[in-house]
Amino acid sequence: MSAPPTAAVREKNAEVIETDLPSRLDRLPWGRFHSLIVVALGVTWLLDGLEVTLAGAVASALKSSPALHFTNADVGLAGSAYIAGAVLGALGFGWLTDRLGRRKLFFITLGLYLAATAATALSWNLASFLLFRFLTGAGIGGEYTAINSTIQEFTPARVRGWTDLGINGTFWVGAGLGAAGSLVLLDPHLLPSDWGWRACFFIGAVLALAILPMRIWVPESPRWLLTHGDKAEARSIVEGIETRFRKEGHTLTDHDLTRLRLRSRGHTPLREVFHTLFNVHRRRALVGLSLMTAQAFFYNAIFFTYALVLTDFYQVPGDHIGWYLLPFALGNFLGPLLLGRLFDVIGRRKMIATTYGLSAILLTVSGYLFEQQMLTVVTQTAAWMVIFFFASAAASSAYLTVSESFPLEIRALAIAVFYAFGTALGGIIGPAFFGRLIDTHERGAVYSGYLVGSALMLGAAVIAAIWGVDAERKSLENVAAPLSSVTDDAPGGAQ
Repeated sequence: MSAPPTAAVREKNAEVIETDLPSRLDRLPWGRFHSLIVVALGVTWLLDGLEVTLAGAVASALKSSPALHFTNADVGLAGSAYIAGAVLGALGFGWLTDRLGRRKLFFITLGLYLAATAATALSWNLASFLLFRFLTGAGIGGEYTAINSTIQEFTPARVRGWTDLGINGTFWVGAGLGAAGSLVLLDPHLLPSDWGWRACFFIGAVLALAILPMRIWVPESPRWLLTHGDKAEARSIVEGIETRFRKEGHTLTDHDLTRLRLRSRGHTPLREVFHTLFNVHRRRALVGLSLMTAQAFFYNAIFFTYALVLTDFYQVPGDHIGWYLLPFALGNFLGPLLLGRLFDVIGRRKMIATTYGLSAILLTVSGYLFEQQMLTVVTQTAAWMVIFFFASAAASSAYLTVSESFPLEIRALAIAVFYAFGTALGGIIGPAFFGRLIDTHERGAVYSGYLVGSALMLGAAVIAAIWGVDAERKSLENVAAPLSSVTDDAPGGAQ
């Protein structure tokens, strides 16, 4: 009896599909379908912004809670637990997203987030709080991989940069919701002190429960279906989307459509994934890793301990933190929204290098003014608004870069790998590191932490300027050819 065929032999004998479906998705005008995708899937960033903001806004309440009695170091540790969960969740769910499909995973990850954030509200000690924050982070990390890949694969190429940055900017809508919610729920006249912070964590669960039914109408990615041999369903989905646009009065022409030839595959072995990431595209890997690491440290270190700086150095009452978070969130939201189009017009490399570099310089200057005690709480907030107007666009561009720079078959896992590596290096260490710096009550110590963040951002700016990818207005298949592309003259089935 002959031995079963190897994976390489099975792939060589797999059906070759000739298709123009990706090009048909790219030529679509912006319509209600894309808006549905943005709302139903883009809520991930809003939820993450909500969670991160609540972690800072309720810090004072957690320290005074009769059940918890957290120290500043405990608050920083909780932030690190959330990030650690996001790292492992991104890796595990990213791998599953490329194997099982985008659609299945964005239901699973949202469900995990919903359950875990609700459980956080019921925490009874440090260990339980850390566990539930870890699981909440795992849900969000998994969401990033499934959602980023799905949105990338449905968005027309000419507006992919602006759309991606705009959606990432909604992180700060969540931050605003968290800040506003904390102002109300942490008011001791409304709820007892040990109930207010618990009520805050139910905000995310309610939002997730509301958005879950909307995802029923989001189809599987046709690009993912094509690489897995399901050309009939992929064609049906694209034709259904085109029918919607024609009913809305749009005229869709078939001129200048690009055809691809793809060989279907069940999955991509991990050996090929890492060979592609760190050998075939090693320069892109360096860019992605540097961008993700720098922005993760910059954001997580500063934002997770934002409330501690206000309370310890500016004597802001814990239940007033939200008033300072609201303008901070506004600056962060406006950055990607207003600068996003420039990433499609001026180009990725120039804008990424500019926003990362400006963020580094501005943080260094404001950090020096903080160390010299030349800022009031109002001017400190204004300085952070300006810094993070640029830093928010920079951070969003990191997710854009890693999600469009690598082949279709490994896109979700690529997002997961760079999110995990960057966040592990910059995000897990950052909050705990800054928590301890603030515990010294020395402005010079905190300033040294700001300088570390600035150095990382400046280094990432240089790397992006030299080796960044000019992906603006290009189809995903042109930015990175699918691993299943067929370039020989072997016959294939037309679609």
